[in-house]
Amino acid sequence: MQHYPQATLYVVATPIGNLADITLRALHVLQLVDAIACEDKRHTQPLLRQYGIDKPLLAVHQHNEAEAAGLVVERLQRGERVAYVSDAGTPAVSDPGARLVAAVRAAGFKVMPLPGASSVTTVLSAAGVTRAEGSADNGSSFVFAGFLPSKAGERDQAIALLRTDSRATVILEAPHRIEALARALAVLQGRLITVGRELTKQFEEIATLPAQDFAAWLDAGPQRTRGEFALVLHASSPHEGVDDSLRVLQLLLAELPLKTAVKLTADITGASRNELYDTALKLKNE
Repeated sequence: MQHYPQATLYVVATPIGNLADITLRALHVLQLVDAIACEDKRHTQPLLRQYGIDKPLLAVHQHNEAEAAGLVVERLQRGERVAYVSDAGTPAVSDPGARLVAAVRAAGFKVMPLPGASSVTTVLSAAGVTRAEGSADNGSSFVFAGFLPSKAGERDQAIALLRTDSRATVILEAPHRIEALARALAVLQGRLITVGRELTKQFEEIATLPAQDFAAWLDAGPQRTRGEFALVLHASSPHEGVDDSLRVLQLLLAELPLKTAVKLTADITGASRNELYDTALKLKNE
């Protein structure tokens, strides 16, 4: 059995929806620690109540993480064990926790991770992502992009970068932004996307479809824009035109000044900047 030393921060993964997904090890450590730091007490208290755990709670979220990390370090200096949990899933991936971990390590204290639920690995396991024909990547190669920018221009730039990467990519999105993301991803046309909605919860829904059909899929039912989303952009084949510099240039010209669009397109695709500039001038004059 693993030893659980004092003066240690325990980073504990918690369920992403279904409370039964808590691990036995997580429950043991949450009972053992002196205090539990959490992203939001309102989310953490019901989980602890479900399993009869009553511990002091410390709020550590994105708005106070740097300051709150000092309070956690003070407890560790007293020899206490402290756990950290985010609202759902594994902390410090797309949720807060990374700054806390960095501060604890910088102060010379140990950090022990307790693995468990993660929307990233959950949606990947249901996507059936395989190696693209002609690709040197193995089937498990993927990129975690997390939440794309909320501003349209910045989001389009991020998607233009994804277009040039043949690897599978995991994207997270909130319900109030999912329709905008679906419309933006339509430029990827026939490239497959696996949509995971409300994973592990009562109304879980998983579908794989071409990117150009994603917006229509959302429109097919009013409930489909509700809940949290984890998406897998499948690996592309060399025949899908991922190096389509013209398409990337058109996408960026719609949102950016000409010179900026040309520079970014050259950086993204490796195409000649002079040729892109000439093409951009023609497009602007059409």
